[in-house]
Amino acid sequence: MADENIIKIQKLMKQQDKIRNISVAAHIDHGKTTFSDNLLAGAGMLSEETAGKQRVLDFHEDEASRGITIDSASVSMIHNIGGEDHLINLIDTPGHVDFGGDVTRAMRAVDGCIVLSCSVEGVMPQTETVLRQALKELVKPVLFINKVDRLIKEVKLTPKEMEKKFISIIDHVNELIENIAPEGYKEKWKVGVGEGSVAFGSAFHNWALSFPYMKEKGISFKDVIDAYENDNHKELAKKAPLHEVVLNMSIKHHPNPVDAQKYRIPKIWHGEIDSTIGKNLINCDPKGEIAFVPIKIVVDKHAGEVAAGRLFSGTIKQGDEVYMNLAKRDTRIQQVSVYKGAQRLIVDEVTAGNIIGVVGLKNVFTGETVSKNLMEPFEAIKHLFEPVVTKSIEATKAADLPKLVEVLKQVAKEDPSIRMEINEQTGESLMSGMGELHLEIIENRIKTEKGLNVKTSPPIIVYRETVNKESIVSEGRSPNKHNSFFIKVEPLEENIYEAIQSGELPEGRIKKKSSKELAEILSSLGWSGDTIRNVRNIYKGNIFLDETRGEVHIGEVIEMVLDAYEMVINQGPLAREPCMKMKISLMDIKLHEDAIHRGPAQVYPAVREGIRESMKKASPTLLEPLQVHVIEMPDKFLGAVTKLIGSKRGQMIDVNQEGTNAEVKAKLPVAEMIGWSSDLRSATEGRGTSSLLDQQFEKVPMSIQADIIKKIRDRKGLDENQ
Repeated sequence: MADENIIKIQKLMKQQDKIRNISVAAHIDHGKTTFSDNLLAGAGMLSEETAGKQRVLDFHEDEASRGITIDSASVSMIHNIGGEDHLINLIDTPGHVDFGGDVTRAMRAVDGCIVLSCSVEGVMPQTETVLRQALKELVKPVLFINKVDRLIKEVKLTPKEMEKKFISIIDHVNELIENIAPEGYKEKWKVGVGEGSVAFGSAFHNWALSFPYMKEKGISFKDVIDAYENDNHKELAKKAPLHEVVLNMSIKHHPNPVDAQKYRIPKIWHGEIDSTIGKNLINCDPKGEIAFVPIKIVVDKHAGEVAAGRLFSGTIKQGDEVYMNLAKRDTRIQQVSVYKGAQRLIVDEVTAGNIIGVVGLKNVFTGETVSKNLMEPFEAIKHLFEPVVTKSIEATKAADLPKLVEVLKQVAKEDPSIRMEINEQTGESLMSGMGELHLEIIENRIKTEKGLNVKTSPPIIVYRETVNKESIVSEGRSPNKHNSFFIKVEPLEENIYEAIQSGELPEGRIKKKSSKELAEILSSLGWSGDTIRNVRNIYKGNIFLDETRGEVHIGEVIEMVLDAYEMVINQGPLAREPCMKMKISLMDIKLHEDAIHRGPAQVYPAVREGIRESMKKASPTLLEPLQVHVIEMPDKFLGAVTKLIGSKRGQMIDVNQEGTNAEVKAKLPVAEMIGWSSDLRSATEGRGTSSLLDQQFEKVPMSIQADIIKKIRDRKGLDENQ
C-alpha cells in the first residue's frame, strides 16, 4: 500500500490542477490535532481506531507529554472525489500563541487554510491571529466548527439554539475577514453554509457535515441529534466521515497552485513580473527556472539538515546545482522527498506547486530563496509578534562552550522565532522567544535532544529605544578626524511604521530596480517624491535617507554607512536596546580624498557617533512591550482578576459579562507578566484562561524610566561612556 501511495503521489505531483496545499490552524485546544489525525485515517495512513489518540503529527516527546502541538508538520495524502484522485499537501500548525511563528511560516507554503473553531467557545483570540496570518499571505480560509457533540451532550442546546450559535461563529469569522483581508478579497473570501465553505462536526467522533454533503447524501441535522440520543455516533461517522466532507470542501473551495500563484506571487515576491522568472512564478511553471522557499529546517540524524518548503517554479531533482540568494552561494541538491509527518518519502524529482523536503542546502535558513540563477528573493517571512522575553544561556561546563555556540546556531535555524545573540568569547548568550513557555521548551530540547547541559537566567525583557522630536544636525567624526558625517534623527510617521510592520512596505536596502514599487507605496502614504528618492534602507521599523547632494565618493562609502546605521538600530544610546520608529537622514558628508583614509575603521565609528548624538538631542525615550490579553473566568472572580491586573500596571480596556461568565480585555506590560499564568490560576482557582490578542510598544512611564535604564545598563556591564 505504501509503495502504491508513493507511485500515486509521484504521478499527482505533476498534475497541478489536482494539487491542494492547505494548512490547519486554530486556537489552542480547539481539536486541531485530533482533526488532522482523522484526515490521515481517512486517507488510509493510520487506523480509524487510533485516530485522535495517536497524534501522529505531534512526533516530539514534549508535544506528547504536554498534549499540545509545538512544531508544524507536513504530510502528503491522496483524496478521491468524483472518481478523481487529488494530492493534498497538509501542514498541521501549532495553536499556542508562543509557537505562532510556525503558523506564519506555514502560510508561505500553502494556498488554503482550514480554520477550526470550537462550537462551545466560539472564535477566540488565536482564531483571529491565524486568520490574520493567513490573509496576510493571501491564503484562502474555509471554516470547520468543531466539537458539536459538546453542544448536544454537555451544553444540551436545542437545534434552534445550535443554529443560532453556528450563525454567530460564522458572522464573527466573516467580520474578521472583512476587517483583515486585502481589498478585492473582503467579500469574495467570506465563508458561507449554502456554498459549502463551512462545515461542522466532531473531530473526536470522526464525523462532519456541510450543506452540499447533507443535500447529496440526504442527511439532516435531526440525524445528528438522533445519533447522540441513541448513543450511535459511530454510525454517523460511517454516513458522514470527517475526512470525506472536509477534503471535499477543501478541493472545491481552495485553489490549486497554478490559480493561487497568479494572485499570491505579486504579494510575496517584488521582482519584475514581466521577467522570465516572474512569468515562471505567476504560471507555476514546472519547466521554468527553479524557485524554492524553505519554511522549516529540521535536523535528521541520518540526512542532516532537511529544508521543508514550497517549490513555486521549476523542477527539482537530486544532483541539481542551485544558488541561495540570501546566503549568496552555490550548493547541490542531494535528496528530494515528500512528507508523511516525521517520515520522509524520497522521490526522484518534484515539480512546481508542491510542498517538499530538500537535503543539501547547507546552512540554509527559513525564508531563503533557492534558484538556479541569481534572482530577486521572496519577501521576508515576518511574524505578527516580536520575541519579547529573553534569557541568558550558558553551558554548565566551560569545556562545552564551542558545542553551545553550534547548538544555539542550530536552534535558531530550526525555530526562527527564537532570536539568538551569541557571545563566543564569554559563553553567555541571549535567547529571546515569544513567551516563557517558548523558552522553556527550547531549553528542554537543548538538554534532551541536543545532549547539552545548560543554565539560564530568570526572564529578561527587551525594551526599545526611539525619539520624541526632530534633532538638530549632529556631526560624527572619524577617529582620524579626516571624515565627517552630518546626521539628523526624527520620529517616523505612524502610518509608515504600520506599513512596515504589516509587510506592505518591505524591509531591506533599496536597489534602483525596486524604487518604482517603493515610490508608489510611500507616495500613497503621503511622502513626497524628493523624500522617496532618498530612501536607502528600511530596517526593523526604521528608515534611512541619503539627503546628500553630489558627493563624489558617496557610492564608495554608502554600504558602510548603512552597516553602521543598522548597528545603531540594534543598539541604541540609552541602554543599547534595539531602536524603532525613527527616520534617520544623512544630510552631508566630508570625506578624505584618499580612499585609504575613509575605510571601515573610520566610517563605522563616525556614523555611529553621529546617529547616537542626534538621538540624544531628539528627546530619546524607552519603549516597553505590552500585550493585550483576553481573560475569561467565572464572574465571581472578576474582582480578583481586576485587582491582579492593577497590581501589574495593567489597563482595563473592556469588560463583558454573559450569564455566569466574564471576559476582560486588558493591556499589560510584559515586564510585569513573568509568572502570569500561575498568578491567574491562583486568582481564579484554576478556572481563568488568558489569550494573547495583540502586542505593542508604549513609552515607559517617566517615573520609572531612569531606574529601568540603569538596571539594563548594569546588567550589560555598560559604563557611563558606553
